[in-house]
Amino acid sequence: MIVTLHNTDKLVYLNIGGGQVPARVWEGETSSGIPCHAYITRIAVARDQDATEFERELLERRPATPAIAAIPSHLVL
Repeated sequence: MIVTLHNTDKLVYLNIGGGQVPARVWEGETSSGIPCHAYITRIAVARDQDATEFERELLERRPATPAIAAIPSHLVL
C-alpha cells in the first residue's frame, strides 16, 4: 500500500503505556484514492543525510479538514 500524507496543524495526545504522547495528525489518501489519516509521534531521516530541507518542509502545516479538526485533543488508543 502506498499512502501520501500531508502534515496538518492538528495535535492530539495519545494515551500510551499510562502516559500521554503528543501526535501530529497527518491527512492523505492511498494510491487508490481512499482518504485516511495517521497519528505521527516521531519522524526522522538517517543521520548521514542533510536534513535541512526535510526540517523546513516539516514546519509547513495545512489546516486540518473539518473531519480531522473535530477529533478530540485527547485521544485514547
